[in-house]
Amino acid sequence: MVPRAPTRGLRPVNYVGRFAPSPSGPLHAGSLVAALASWLDARAHEGRWLLRIEDVDTPRTVPGAAERIMAQLQALGLAWDGDIMWQSQRGAAYQAAFDALAARGLIYGCGCTRREIADSALRGQTQPGADGERPYPGTCRNGLPPGRQARAWRLRVPPGVEHFEDRWLGPQEQDVARAVGDMALRRADGLWAYQLAVVVDDAAQGVTDVVRGADLLGSTARQRVLGRLLGLPALRYLHVPLILDPASGLKLSKQNGAPPIDTDAPLAALRAAWSALGFADFPAQDRDAFLREAAARWARRFP
Repeated sequence: MVPRAPTRGLRPVNYVGRFAPSPSGPLHAGSLVAALASWLDARAHEGRWLLRIEDVDTPRTVPGAAERIMAQLQALGLAWDGDIMWQSQRGAAYQAAFDALAARGLIYGCGCTRREIADSALRGQTQPGADGERPYPGTCRNGLPPGRQARAWRLRVPPGVEHFEDRWLGPQEQDVARAVGDMALRRADGLWAYQLAVVVDDAAQGVTDVVRGADLLGSTARQRVLGRLLGLPALRYLHVPLILDPASGLKLSKQNGAPPIDTDAPLAALRAAWSALGFADFPAQDRDAFLREAAARWARRFP
């Protein structure tokens, strides 16, 4: 996929980007594509590039994975700025955001199990979105059924279509209320939901630009809606292509057994990621020379 023509005149004065891996395993070729694109965009805009470890989903956290990711980034020359943020240490911030929404009547308890939500979909009460996702049907929106207790806590998503411009993919829109429904902000297991944590943390870190894989494009509209309800600044987004497993056709991922990046050959790994982003190869003597030239070329494509 070739990136579309850049959107001009929107360059932020103080650019802050971020890379936010989940520590469920080491970096692989797919996650390196997102990391490299994010790093290049920050350096091309003479901005800051922050590292956030998204370990809010503690059951999926693999001991030592975060430290290995950091070592991989350093070996690849992808240096981050400032202190690392750990989502597992951010519970008070998520609670404060949750309480602010609850005080405005925007939160309600949901007693539905996953099976019940799936059964509602099978009965045709909801229609799947473009990516196959089934929206929450609103079963508990007007109160819990008799004898039920809240398991999760959901946001009352307002009606309306959310529009935004993706710097790679162009104009995007989604009716979040219809396509997603009332999203959970606190899960049945007591953990904070990814969507709430990401929105709160991006604001806390002063992020202006999010560069990430296209698998997260479907989260963008709901994150924009949530951010607006919290009174937070709007961000710019750029979603890069995914690397697919040639055998299965699925996204290359840790869950699918993707091998870790070989940091003994950093230049080769960076070249492969650059090629996956759709850019032409160029000569470079070493890792650092490659990154300097890649940042210059990225700046011309995305000024």
